[in-house]
Amino acid sequence: MSEIVNLSQSLRSLNPKISALVPYRQISSSFSQPRKFQFCCFPKKICLITERIRAIDALKQDGSLQELDDSPVSVELGSISNENHFDQVMEEAQKLGESVVIVWMAAWCRKCIYLKPKLEKLAVEFYPRLRFYHVDVNSVSYKLVCRAGVTKMPTIQLWRDGQKIGEIIGGHKAHFVVNEVREMIENDLIN
Repeated sequence: MSEIVNLSQSLRSLNPKISALVPYRQISSSFSQPRKFQFCCFPKKICLITERIRAIDALKQDGSLQELDDSPVSVELGSISNENHFDQVMEEAQKLGESVVIVWMAAWCRKCIYLKPKLEKLAVEFYPRLRFYHVDVNSVSYKLVCRAGVTKMPTIQLWRDGQKIGEIIGGHKAHFVVNEVREMIENDLIN
């Protein structure tokens, strides 16, 4: 039995071949044509729709095209899974002369969960000069947590040349923590 889908006017305008009430299979077959720029992780139908919306947004009122900004909105924090991986990250950063921001968090910590996406957005500001990583304290050895001097979650540390040079304990609102982290990074970049 085929499912009937009621499409809004805006979706019908994206593909005029589709009527208001159509079987779901017909929608998926009409959107399944190969398209350029289908590199996102969404299903093909959503990629096609977002591609068309981006094309419509690129048109200026006078009919000319404007250049789209393809810079990332956020950068996913790299995951550190064990002590050896931590040492590799520090060695690589030291060879490149870069600083590293490490977010120590726990899966059960609500403040950590709220803070992580905000730090991913902050990572864009310093990308690619600075690398951001996160460590789940419950999935690494206690020895590594003690070595870093982490006592509370979330803790955000700035490391350079294998040494901790700054630390912020994020026990308050996320936007305050992000501002403090930004300030800590900018002070390091100045020095």
